[in-house]
Amino acid sequence: MTDPTLLFHALILGIVEGLTEFLPVSSTGHLILVGQLLDFNDDKGKVFEIAIQFAAILAVVWEYRVRLFHTLASMTSEAVSQRLAINLIVAFLPAAVLGFLFLKQIKTYLFNPFVVASALIIGGFLILWAERRQHVIHAETVDDLTWQDALKVGFAQALAMIPGTSRSGATIIGGLFFGLSRRAATEFSFFLAIPTMFAATFYDVYKNRELFSMADFELFAVGGIVSFISAFIAVRGLIYFISRHDFTVFAWYRIVFGVLVLVSAQQGWVDWGTH
Repeated sequence: MTDPTLLFHALILGIVEGLTEFLPVSSTGHLILVGQLLDFNDDKGKVFEIAIQFAAILAVVWEYRVRLFHTLASMTSEAVSQRLAINLIVAFLPAAVLGFLFLKQIKTYLFNPFVVASALIIGGFLILWAERRQHVIHAETVDDLTWQDALKVGFAQALAMIPGTSRSGATIIGGLFFGLSRRAATEFSFFLAIPTMFAATFYDVYKNRELFSMADFELFAVGGIVSFISAFIAVRGLIYFISRHDFTVFAWYRIVFGVLVLVSAQQGWVDWGTH
């Protein structure tokens, strides 16, 4: 039977992953911080993060299951479904290509507290700028996006390879700058997460396949279930939130969290370069 303390750690990390993966606040930064505080950042911890990330993706698939199934079923007959599929492919390509070419260098040179903190803080100020500038919206819904919009959002997503940037943050902020409404930018970010995170997860599973063990099934089950539930809540909560508010609160949260990264690194509380 798995150590109850490890199961508790799995529960905490599952909550953190689920709540932060789809909010513009950097799930990577939060997982590094919490993993260090729980002393759960060894090889098993890294494999565990792959499992809970996969569970978080499934929450988005479940939330949008009707739309996704309809898109797949009507791919050959409906222009709207074809356009969404093409837009997702176009938006996926920049991160896929750049990740294939530069992922090793990024992990070697950019996983340090200064980069993580800078990305958090700069992203926070970009959100403030995006919200305070005059919005000129040409895409109210996901169905209004052109392939050019999708490509721009795809390049914005590629910036999320910089630790601390946040994949959802990059795509949502990029969408706002490129003329998408808050809802369109957020929902397209959710849809784009599916191929992007599935690809990243399967790559990590293949790369770390020797570290997986059935002995850790309980650990993965607890973390995965909690991650799924908390991600489902976060996705629904964010859609509800942006129907009434802007992203300013996330901007200030990122700035404060970035300062916390710098302070914790300087004081030696967290090793931000081991992830």
